[in-house]
Amino acid sequence: MTTPLPTPALPGLDDFPGHTIRRLQQIAVGIFLDETGDLGITPVQFALLFAAAQQTGLDQRTLAGKIGLDTSTIGAVVDRLEGRELIARQVSPDDKRVRLLSVTPAGRDLLDTAMPAMQRAQERMLAPLPPADRPVFMAMVQRIVEQNGAWSRGAKEAS
Repeated sequence: MTTPLPTPALPGLDDFPGHTIRRLQQIAVGIFLDETGDLGITPVQFALLFAAAQQTGLDQRTLAGKIGLDTSTIGAVVDRLEGRELIARQVSPDDKRVRLLSVTPAGRDLLDTAMPAMQRAQERMLAPLPPADRPVFMAMVQRIVEQNGAWSRGAKEAS
């Protein structure tokens, strides 16, 4: 009679990086909205406004790549921000099919108002880590994003 081999123990759900990253995203959004709730801005809207403010005149496709969104999603976000007069679209002088984005004065005011809340949110997200570990954590997360960036929806669409 042969002895059966032991069955390997299954990992717990929290042992799967994808599950834990998804949970971390939920937490990040929850903290962001807790800090910025009265401003009526989502994390994606903030990222779009912030990136557009850093480089005026980006087209939607380029901006989508910078913040990791697909073009259909960024179009809807721009529509909402444009409806609130936080961002403006102008026709490109080089290509009439391309719309260039710029943050309006109201959009810049919202960014200025949101920055302290955004900073508090970042601090809260990283608060469980000792201060010395926070740059290490960020470097590791950024490496994962950079090395796996081709798998994002925005990157797949651009190729």
